[in-house]
Amino acid sequence: MASRLVRGTAIACGVAAIAGLGIGYALGEPVSPDDILPARKLPADLCARIGDVPTLLPKATKPGLVQTGTSTVHCSAKADEQTQPTHTSVALTINITPYAGKAAGAGQPPFTPATVARQTFQRKPWQEVKDRPFPTKLDKRGDLSRQGWRISVLVLRADIIVQVDYTAHPIDGGVAEQAALVLAERAIWEAK
Repeated sequence: MASRLVRGTAIACGVAAIAGLGIGYALGEPVSPDDILPARKLPADLCARIGDVPTLLPKATKPGLVQTGTSTVHCSAKADEQTQPTHTSVALTINITPYAGKAAGAGQPPFTPATVARQTFQRKPWQEVKDRPFPTKLDKRGDLSRQGWRISVLVLRADIIVQVDYTAHPIDGGVAEQAALVLAERAIWEAK
């Protein structure tokens, strides 16, 4: 009787060990913070690399982009209507955001930075622009009373999203759109 008990216990322990190993293998190891990839570092002179923007600003304005931020870089240039003799105004902002990975559900490998950036890009309900080298979305709003436009462009490349907001008056809508698209591509290229 004792031998049957020992044999039964040994078999039960063996089955439990195999089942536990199988369940552990199926669920995987929990994700540690070291498994989640950090966001890439952007160059300290990124706005300067994008270049001067004198053609997008009134002639009386000193051209140049001002850079702020370290993890997300914010470039801006502005010309207020009160400072211009021709009643023109421009506001230009370029936001360059590199994404880090993030934890997925239990037992799942973490999302890569490129996956997180793509998910963020897809959430924006703007119109998609076809025939562009990188996935691009556009939001275009006219201010006909002032003959102006507000153009917003969103571009995705791997783990980086660039958003350009260009507001100007007076300006042609097609010219403003083309300028914003070119700036977004320049920013994507320099942030790579």
